[in-house]
Amino acid sequence: MEPVIVVGAGPVGLALSLALAAQGVPTVVLDEGPGKEEPRAARTAVLRPDMAAFVERLGCATVRDEGARWTGWRSMRRRQQMRHIEFGLAAPSPLHIPQHALTRGLREAIAALPDPELVRVITHSRLDGIEQDAHGVTAHTRGPGATWRGSHLVGCDGARSTVRKLLGVRFPGRTAVERHAVAALHVELPWPDEALLHRQPPWRGVGEEVTARPLPDGGWRLDWLLPPRGDLVTPDALVARIRETLAGWCGASPAYDLVDTGVYTLHHRLAKRWRVDRAFLAGDAAHLLGALGTQGLDEGLRDVENLAWKLALARHHGASEVLLDSYQAERRTAVAARLRAADQSLPVLRGAGGLRTYLRGGGHDTLLTDGHVGRGPLGAPPAYPHSPLAPPYAEAHTSVGTPLGAPVEDVRVTAPEDGTTVRLSDRLGRGRLLAVLVAPGTGVWDRRHWMSAGVMPRLVEAVAGLPVEGEVLVTETYPGAAAHTVLLVRPDGHLAAAFGGVRPAELHAAADAVRGGTPSRERTDRTADVN
Repeated sequence: MEPVIVVGAGPVGLALSLALAAQGVPTVVLDEGPGKEEPRAARTAVLRPDMAAFVERLGCATVRDEGARWTGWRSMRRRQQMRHIEFGLAAPSPLHIPQHALTRGLREAIAALPDPELVRVITHSRLDGIEQDAHGVTAHTRGPGATWRGSHLVGCDGARSTVRKLLGVRFPGRTAVERHAVAALHVELPWPDEALLHRQPPWRGVGEEVTARPLPDGGWRLDWLLPPRGDLVTPDALVARIRETLAGWCGASPAYDLVDTGVYTLHHRLAKRWRVDRAFLAGDAAHLLGALGTQGLDEGLRDVENLAWKLALARHHGASEVLLDSYQAERRTAVAARLRAADQSLPVLRGAGGLRTYLRGGGHDTLLTDGHVGRGPLGAPPAYPHSPLAPPYAEAHTSVGTPLGAPVEDVRVTAPEDGTTVRLSDRLGRGRLLAVLVAPGTGVWDRRHWMSAGVMPRLVEAVAGLPVEGEVLVTETYPGAAAHTVLLVRPDGHLAAAFGGVRPAELHAAADAVRGGTPSRERTDRTADVN
């Protein structure tokens, strides 16, 4: 019962340990530091709504208590408002949270686990070496323990990843794609709780672009786009930017409380390989992005959501090479597409010439807004339509409002066994495939008779015979789905297949494809039986 070794105790590494714990997989987290983070108000993270919900399901209370959700998004050019988006139930807001608060919340969630042996965080442990064999991984450290043995190892140790270097994985890309000056402050602005992107503000000394994003308790993070090869930003110069910006927005320089400042440079890089035998890379160890509002930490959490259920399946049932390779095939392809979209947009948005002038209208604002609010190629949640886990086409397949490989809609569902009604997202992350039956009118049924009604007995029997654990759920409606449609949903919430009715053979074949085919352990056992 060897654990998964997680190298790095930032948000990605801690989230991975919690995601694995939720599926009964123990981890050892090797933390170089002392086990706590220095508060930095200017270092924040923007999470798309689905990733904020994912982290909250892991038990991170600070997402709910110390994060800010925006009521709207404004885009301005000079003195003219170009775009205004209102957030609400139909269009949820991103979540903005100080990174130290997110990390602290994840550590508190680990401390609250009922079984403390599921996640062991080993502080002051710097990785020195990695050895792999057919049965596991050995990690050598400086610090407590010195040597650790695990079934797999995941490098979540940041942009300068020791794991990546020890594995000999190249990390090509572009350096200094964007530079920003940042300030976290308390101030009253004319649009409380709304985020703002202001291009070409008509005041001297501010620069080409400034962004204001609300934080809790009247806090704001302000970002100024800097020239790529400009001079160093002195404290006096940054204070002058703050005063000029606030005076431009408020008509006169308001009182403010400056909490934290910084200057950071964004790089775009993508590791050549994300899996080397039993070792994997995730988060900044695998990719760097951030220009045009793209969010590196959000992508790192998507790595966690994708990898955790596959490692859990490997732990409990064995895994095929197809399943383990699918992590790189899906996530690296998705991040590469995000980087490609950003790199193609940068010359248009930051360069000079006629095309930039032409796009200063709606096209320019759409490109910039997409990355910040989580839409389009720069920001929308990824789909995996060409995944190696995609089931082969069958005549029983049908189309619904969600494309194959894309995240499913978060509809309300009922579990027939206990009558619990929740959001579909609440059943994710447990290592199970979800078979969701679309059955209009079930809201008025007597739930005592659900298991024996209509097509339910056939569906329950079909799910019980799947090659991996599954759960039956019922929803009254799903976008684009006819009555009696059955959706097969992966543990990370991506649609694997949709069937026009209960088709046991096709459902079994699709589930087998999602697990990557017969696990290596089963193949070995069958070969031994034959011999």
